Amino acid sequence: MIIFASEIALDKAFDYVDAIAERDMSRVDKTNRSPERVRRLMRSYARHQASQATFETMAEDMRANEPQALDTDTIASYITALRKLFVVEESEAWNPNLRSKTAIRTSNTRYFTDPSIASASLGLGPNDLLNDFNTFGLLFETLAVRDLRTYANALMGKVAHYRDVTNLECDAVVHLRDGKYGLVEIKIGGDNLINEGADSLKKLQGKIDTTKMKKPSFLMVLIGIGEIAYRRDDGVYVVPLGCLKD
Repeated sequence: MIIFASEIALDKAFDYVDAIAERDMSRVDKTNRSPERVRRLMRSYARHQASQATFETMAEDMRANEPQALDTDTIASYITALRKLFVVEESEAWNPNLRSKTAIRTSNTRYFTDPSIASASLGLGPNDLLNDFNTFGLLFETLAVRDLRTYANALMGKVAHYRDVTNLECDAVVHLRDGKYGLVEIKIGGDNLINEGADSLKKLQGKIDTTKMKKPSFLMVLIGIGEIAYRRDDGVYVVPLGCLKD
């Protein structure tokens, strides 16, 4: 019988989630934690990945299956343990100087360090994701942010996110120590989504007060489909994820 590499990788992801729930979460800070509660939290976190879901939202998501009372302090302590285990790595909000007095949302965006953990937490395999493009898109965003962080770290930079009360958002802001930064929207691909991402980036760029901070070094729509990066007539770069290494 031939066992495909993808099946082995999927099995390892499921085994890793089991290890987190059954051993690591209690060992990381010597606190006894229910494996089933860990699994429910990771499942809820996966459903809300790439969003700014609050602890209360996740607690409410879990309460239907919780035999005991569940509060936000408990959720916070579990997520802190997941951070210590490098299972989740959240994206902080970026706070630029704007021309207007637009209020900026400051909640972290929820991400797993690797999308395979999210997929295993939800109990999903490749075929499931092909039938659920909404979840597939969230997993792709998690993958893209992970790769952006890897390359930004090599340049001594960080990755944040932007969202304001008008719901104008930017999935990733790559910010370097010298103050240079780029704005990135993450889309699976396709002309409509690329245009939507480019319009959002240009709208945010227009809000930035360049008398008080540098203008963006680049605007990029990061996509999952394609082999060649290119620059649009409006100056926005369209870059397949695999081209970041170049």
